[in-house]
Amino acid sequence: MAVAEQPDAEPGRDFEDPPVMPVMRGIDQESGAELVPTHSQALDVATRDLGRLVAAWLLGFSNPRTREAYANDLRDFTAWAWNLDLDPLGLARPHLDAYARQLEALGRAPATVARRLSALASFYSFLVDEEIRQASPAARVRRPRVDDESPTLGLDRDELVRFLDAAERSGPRDFALACLLALNGLRVSEACGADVSALGEERGHRVLWVIRKRGKRERAALAPRTIDALARHLGAREDGPLFVADDGSRLDRHDTARIVRRLARAAGIAKRISPHSLRHTFVTLALDANVPLTDVQDGAGHADARTTRRYDRARHRLERHPTYRLAAFLDQ
Repeated sequence: MAVAEQPDAEPGRDFEDPPVMPVMRGIDQESGAELVPTHSQALDVATRDLGRLVAAWLLGFSNPRTREAYANDLRDFTAWAWNLDLDPLGLARPHLDAYARQLEALGRAPATVARRLSALASFYSFLVDEEIRQASPAARVRRPRVDDESPTLGLDRDELVRFLDAAERSGPRDFALACLLALNGLRVSEACGADVSALGEERGHRVLWVIRKRGKRERAALAPRTIDALARHLGAREDGPLFVADDGSRLDRHDTARIVRRLARAAGIAKRISPHSLRHTFVTLALDANVPLTDVQDGAGHADARTTRRYDRARHRLERHPTYRLAAFLDQ
């Protein structure tokens, strides 16, 4: 079987190196507990084969975050199967339906259930392509309908002003980070993965080059407030990560989430806010400010305008119905 590309191997590793993925052998990353039933030697052998297949499948995805997310989805599914003494490689459609019902019973959001079923559909299609299976059990599994409006809690205008004020009081790093997340809508991976050398100037605009989803490199224009915040944060530093943690290592998404929660508390915001909440805030407030949808889409790095529209809180307002403008145009 030709190896394709991907996964998340051992606890703490990022699945960049193929083909063996020990974590898929049944080790829970949180507790270190063995997930494979020790009474079944045959199942243990199947598990080792599964780990190699999952690693090969994941190699087909170039984005490390995608590999990590799909690896976690497969990890959850295989743990469920092993707990029932089932071989994940030999399941049928009713098993996947049962898994979906289990996720719903646990209160998982429809988007989460849909994503996990999507991961399984991709994995089993890979097995069919590699002639490991004759047909995919996920081919006709019904996925839940995902709401066309984002469920993420964002900040309103006054809350964002308070949040940025709290970030400025907290210090230069936190303020610069908050500006990029809220005023540029960067994904946490884009902000944390950026280097100082990615800052530049183009046609009179200060920009930051970031790596979007699917590895696409794009420039993000910086507002004067963000430029000033970055200048104070960096001082004379000209290389290295744009943001570093207190221990000197590159800031990661967990560090960023803690910083955002701390700043929200300092701003007196009772909502549970995450870095993605600030990205949500960027889109919703930009649309509220009448920035054209296509410009917001480009700014957020959304490949599909439908993703941006999920954040448009005003799109169902009757006063925005095109009938009014069309009638007024005809009366001119």
